[in-house]
Amino acid sequence: MEPGVYGRRTPGRHVAGVRRSHRVDARNEPESLIRSSIRTFGEILITFGLIVILFACYEVYGKAYQVNAERDRLNAQLDQQWAAAPPPTSSGQPAEPLPGEGIARLYIPKFDQKWVVVEGVEPDDIELAPGHYPDSQMPNEPGNFAVAGHRLKAMFWDLDKLKTGDTIVVETQTDWYVYTVTKNFITLPTQVSVVAANPENPGQEPTEKMLTLTTCNPKLDNYERLIVWAKQTKSQPQSAGRPAEVQ
Repeated sequence: MEPGVYGRRTPGRHVAGVRRSHRVDARNEPESLIRSSIRTFGEILITFGLIVILFACYEVYGKAYQVNAERDRLNAQLDQQWAAAPPPTSSGQPAEPLPGEGIARLYIPKFDQKWVVVEGVEPDDIELAPGHYPDSQMPNEPGNFAVAGHRLKAMFWDLDKLKTGDTIVVETQTDWYVYTVTKNFITLPTQVSVVAANPENPGQEPTEKMLTLTTCNPKLDNYERLIVWAKQTKSQPQSAGRPAEVQ
């Protein structure tokens, strides 16, 4: 038996073995890079997905705390405002409320919810409260008291559940107004006639006292509008107490 053939490796065989190992590593390197890239891309997608989920949760639930806190503040502010100012003699509200100022309370008994309605529908006005379209009528005026609100969990999230015959109530400094839902439908944002004084017959003089609620549709998006129309069916003064619909 020749030494170095079986008993130990010769230098030549050792070098050859190293060279074969290098050839194997070089052949596997592209596959390793591909696997690493796929793994990194997957981790990025997972991270992005978590960010999207967290943002959606904040939009749905996180803002509820802000809306509720603002609702409490606006309710207290409106009570002080009504207590300090003499009641207006007509229409139930001052003639020209300031943007962002509370002008009424909106109740949806079916949801056991109420909000202060502020004046204006600019982004700052309706960020945390529903707002009155300035060009629309006031409660109890012939025409359309039109109100916009975000599709937030603590605001108009369930507006699609209102059905024909359901009740909506508006409270002003002097009176309560009860409305009955007549229609709930979806339209495009360009269909601005839904908040006209006579939305069913735009351009014609209003003959009824209406309420319109508008919000984004679908939930968490805004390429459509959800519209609720209601007609005033009852009114009573504040001196008579709360109407039975909001007891």
